[in-house]
Amino acid sequence: QVQLVESGGELVQAGGSLRLSCAASGRTFSSYTMGWFRQAPGKEREFVAGISRNDERTYYTDSVKGRFTISRDNAKNTVYLQMNSLKPEDTAVFYCAAAETFSNIIFTTKTGYKYWGQGTQVTVSS
Repeated sequence: QVQLVESGGELVQAGGSLRLSCAASGRTFSSYTMGWFRQAPGKEREFVAGISRNDERTYYTDSVKGRFTISRDNAKNTVYLQMNSLKPEDTAVFYCAAAETFSNIIFTTKTGYKYWGQGTQVTVSS
């Protein structure tokens, strides 16, 4: 089992940058595919970015490609989401998620992930 704690969300102006962090407990962090999701008010939780367990593969939803970068540090049991050129439409609660896998697969749906953090609020003002 793994517990996830996100941090780094805050209010930022459009065009600004933020880096979200997700710290994971447990000794087998490198066995997990990690993902970032977000949920805006009144909308479904949506996939943002994912990274494979061995850091070889990443995947992004189209709306954040070229602006967001997901990375992980297995020695620190932490996954990051660097967000640049933020837009008001990026405003949401961002969630970190983990899925224990035995391959380089990246899940892009909520059902692929078993463990979730509590979320961190990102607000982008225009």
